[in-house]
Amino acid sequence: MTDDGLSFPTSLGTSTADEIRLLGQDLTADLMGKVGFGELAFWLVALRRPTPSETRVFEAVLVALADHGFTPTAIAARLTYLSAPDSLQGALAAGLLGGGSRFLGVTEDSGMFLHEALQRLDGQLPQDDAGWDELALTVVKETREAKKFIPGLGHPVHKVQDPRTPVLIGIAEEEGLHGPHLRLFEAIGRVHEQVLGRRLPLNGAGVCGAALADLGLPVELLRGFALLARAAGLLGQLAEERRRPIGMDAYLTVDRNAVYVDPDEDPTA
Repeated sequence: MTDDGLSFPTSLGTSTADEIRLLGQDLTADLMGKVGFGELAFWLVALRRPTPSETRVFEAVLVALADHGFTPTAIAARLTYLSAPDSLQGALAAGLLGGGSRFLGVTEDSGMFLHEALQRLDGQLPQDDAGWDELALTVVKETREAKKFIPGLGHPVHKVQDPRTPVLIGIAEEEGLHGPHLRLFEAIGRVHEQVLGRRLPLNGAGVCGAALADLGLPVELLRGFALLARAAGLLGQLAEERRRPIGMDAYLTVDRNAVYVDPDEDPTA
């Protein structure tokens, strides 16, 4: 309780004239130089310190999502920096704001989708691949009948296999954290062709969502971890834009090839 009687409870950070505390620890004595940033990010959300195994999986997710080339988020950041080089924060924010259902947001969408499917399960979890495949087939059929898409299935570039997917699953397996969300996601990868009539890869953002959900992190916050990872990637994109700019070329390529069309013209013709 403060001197004036006001009280704002927090389990995160507090400070006095001569001390900063975070998560109940002395920031300078207990955390700085002793806790990695990924470990701290996990701790801040879960309010528990992750185990070394959890930290390895979590940081593998952050690495997997940090950068994926000239994605819309990277282009948005670079073009915003071109327009307002005095606003680094604006350029970073522009890239982060593009994290939605097609890019980055799939991490949360996939984790939420799998979590809800498991919550609906009546009885024990499957005990073998055949059981997981049966559950996955039901989930895929229900999703198809509802005329919805399965988040984490398919990728605009990696048409056969997203190289991140087997690696992250392998790391989770090595660390004893290959849980029900990952198992259901893998099973969806095995059986979806029976319903959809074509084979699609399990994408990296989706497997990241499954892995984070298996770590017990709140599925409603998984997009935040994707954005945390991409913030580092966007900073790298902006650093490269300063060294080797492409923003102006991208802008001029579009602008110089803009062609007026009648608004009543059929765009599919």
